[in-house]
Amino acid sequence: MGKYLEAAKVVREAMDVAMKVLTDKQALHAVALYPVWNDTAKYYTGDRVRYEETLYKCLGDHTAQPSWTPPDAPSLWAKVVTSDTGVPLPWQQPDNTNPYMKGDKVTHKGKTWVSAIDNNVWEPGVYGWEVVM
Repeated sequence: MGKYLEAAKVVREAMDVAMKVLTDKQALHAVALYPVWNDTAKYYTGDRVRYEETLYKCLGDHTAQPSWTPPDAPSLWAKVVTSDTGVPLPWQQPDNTNPYMKGDKVTHKGKTWVSAIDNNVWEPGVYGWEVVM
């Protein structure tokens, strides 16, 4: 049993390293690696957590409180909204903390769109998007 526990610790350590070096797009492909948000944990800028199976990124160091869930504390958490697979996800209104970047693809109102600009918080069809043929 001891050798299995040691092997599991090595795997967990490797997973912890991988979680920190993945880009947001890559992290969306490995959401299961990330811990579930904990209402008493200490979080640091850049940490990622799962909350209701959605991936969020920490925007500032803090100690969590029960009322500061990721969806309820947008000054502390940003939803990761892009995909690394090339498959466009449905457009979601981002905050200025998690904008779409040039080249990000989304679906919206029956069309596929690509962001033509970095830091795009506009709705497709309004500004900063091009329809993908």
